This record gives sequence, structure tokens and C-alpha cells, in this order.
Amino acid sequence: MRKDYKPFDATKKYLITGAAGFIGFHLSKRLLELGASVVGYDNINDYYDTRLKYARLEILEKYEKFTFIKGDLADKEKVEKVFVDYKPQIVVNLAAQAGVRYSIDNPDAYISSNVIGFYNILECCRHYPVEHLLYASSSSVYGNQKKTPFSTDDNVDHPISLYAATKKTNELMAFTYSHLYKISSTGLRFFTVYGPYGRPDMAYFGFTNKIMKGETIKIFNNGDMYRDFTYVDDIVKGIENMLSNPPAKDENGVQYKVYNIGNNKPEKLMYFIETLEKCIGQKANKEYLPMQPGDVYQTYADVSELISDFDFKPSTTIEEGLKNFADWYFEFYK
Repeated sequence: MRKDYKPFDATKKYLITGAAGFIGFHLSKRLLELGASVVGYDNINDYYDTRLKYARLEILEKYEKFTFIKGDLADKEKVEKVFVDYKPQIVVNLAAQAGVRYSIDNPDAYISSNVIGFYNILECCRHYPVEHLLYASSSSVYGNQKKTPFSTDDNVDHPISLYAATKKTNELMAFTYSHLYKISSTGLRFFTVYGPYGRPDMAYFGFTNKIMKGETIKIFNNGDMYRDFTYVDDIVKGIENMLSNPPAKDENGVQYKVYNIGNNKPEKLMYFIETLEKCIGQKANKEYLPMQPGDVYQTYADVSELISDFDFKPSTTIEEGLKNFADWYFEFYK
């Protein structure tokens, strides 16, 4: 544990972009439960069913310390107005165009949201100083590297999808702004996040929809793929621990750090599917296909820095996590 570790501070004002999204919703809800003031910002795009986004927002809006602003990160004036009007002290940027496969067909959305949008956040943090900026990166920055587990010291210069390239770009931009303008920033490389209120474009959610309808699920690389599946509550706990703890200055006085947040336990895709089948009580019809462009064979997080700095390691098993997801799914779609 860091010697200067500070616990979560509910007196601060938090800005969470992507608050109607999967991780943004869970993080916002957690901070509101802890008594903090949260400003949520989201464009509620239709990349997936907006009913799910509005359902998440409906839960958040029950908290009196929650304020929601609908807007696009690429709209610089609107983003700036949020900083002027609400004066956030800690910013968590989770708004992004998600998805590896979608980036192959829809590159414009990724540049607009992930690069221009993040630039607007950095500019606002520069002109309206904040105590700490945390932002979502991704395990996809590791590309197809063979060395495991993936360490934040590894070379990440060879992204194999535009999505991954935009996330690597975010890390570079954050470093530059930390160096030039003394912005304390922490990058979060998330590893395959799953759980209730998840994203319907994620494999486990799509599999569940298809299994329930009796449709065939597509399994790439004959199911011979490994993912470091990480339950959403573990991701939220990891972020919560970091909020009050900007990185220490390096030898050049720069406060910049990147962490992996993953389960540190890759599961074979086929085992994940078998566990999901048990949780929903139905077998899947399976079609086996070759590897998809942009997909990686394995993800595996080295979380030693997370443990040494915050004494924290994700620990939810996929058996427990998928059961929670299935229980939520049947309740939500009943």
C-alpha cells in the first residue's frame, strides 16, 4: 500500500463522462451511495439499445446529488460549460466509442469520441485545473503480444485495431498534458469487463440473447481464446481506491501512471460459455469460425502494481459473476 494512500473523499465533486454507459453507471452509483456529488455526462448514442442507457440513468437520477448533462465529448463548448458550471475536482473519463470489431467498419466514431473528445477533456483539465484525471484505456493496447501476463512496462506500439490505437493515443496525450501542464493523470487498462447492466455488444451478453432465442452463437478460433474476464464491481472498487491518490511525481516531476485492472486469471472462452450455459439453464447451439480481424488470442493482466500501491486485486470468480449477470438479465428482460 502507498505510504501516502488517502481513502475515498465524499466531499469532492466528481465528473464522470460516459455515466449512462456500463462502467460509468456502476461507478456513478457507487460514489453516490458513498454520499458524493456526481455530475454525469453522456451523449446516449445508439451504438446499442438506448433503453438500457435510460434504465441506468433512471436509477442514478433517484440520488439527489446526481446531475445529468446530455452532451457529446466532441462538443468542446458543451464540455467546457460543464467545467465552468460545476467545477469538478476529480474527473473520470469513461466516455468512448467502444468495441474492437465495430472500429473496423466505423472509424470516424472512434476519432471523434476517443481522440477529439479526450483532447477536449484534457484542455478543460488544463484551463480549469482538477486534482486528478482518471481515464479508461484498454487491454487491447497490448495487441497480439505473446508474453504473458501483460505488464504496464511492456511495449504497446503495435495495436491491431483502430480502437486500441485510440486508447494508446489517449495514454500518450495524457502523458504530454501531465508533462506540459502538471495535470495528474491515471490511465486504466481494463480487461474484458462483464456484469449486470453490461453492454449488449459484448460476447457474454450476445451469447445470452441468442441462447434464450434458440439461435446459434458464433465461436471464433474454435473457442481457443483466453480472456481475463473482470467483474464490474472489481473494476469500480479499483477506481474508487485510486480517486484520491494521484500518481507520485516521477524524476521529471510528472504525475502520470497507468494501471492494469484485470482478474489476473485468464479463462478459456469455451469454459466461460459452459459456465454461462449453467447459469441460464440452457445449452447453446454453436457455430465454430476462424479468428476475426482485430481479435487477440489472449489477454492476461499483471496486477502487481495495483496490489503494491492499493493492496487490491480483483477477486470475483466467473461462476459468481456470471450468476449475478444471469439473475439481472432475467429480471430486466422478464
